[in-house]
Amino acid sequence: MVVINLAYTAPVNPAGEPIILTEDQVWAGLKRKVRRAYEFVPVITDCKVISEDGDITVREATFQGVEKPVRETCVHMAPSRIDFRQEDGSNVSNIVSKNADGGLMMTYAFEWRHPQIEAGSGEDVKQREYYNKMSKMAVEGSIATIRRLVQEGQI
Repeated sequence: MVVINLAYTAPVNPAGEPIILTEDQVWAGLKRKVRRAYEFVPVITDCKVISEDGDITVREATFQGVEKPVRETCVHMAPSRIDFRQEDGSNVSNIVSKNADGGLMMTYAFEWRHPQIEAGSGEDVKQREYYNKMSKMAVEGSIATIRRLVQEGQI
């Protein structure tokens, strides 16, 4: 079994960005992502909330090309983090933080469990490369989606 751990961080408001997002807007966007994942992740085609209890939301996300929806327990830790915990033990954390200059940063930290992949098989390297590319797109895509939703007045 292989566990692939990695993280990617990007500035929320890079130099030259005309639309500056606030911490409250970013947090509102991440909360929206729990309920409407398909707006943020192109490979998610559907998202259904199964239950809610305080800061915990259980949802089922349907991924393109995958028959069975993935059940995730989403744990909100306002205003800085949401964990998406899957039944197989995989975990994704969406984290909002500040750098030394006070600029907002967004980090996605991934722990992907693959019981079907053997360490050193070469498949583990391919999977890590895929996740490295995907993590960059996920973070930057989420920031862009939040910015668009703010522009459209939906956040």
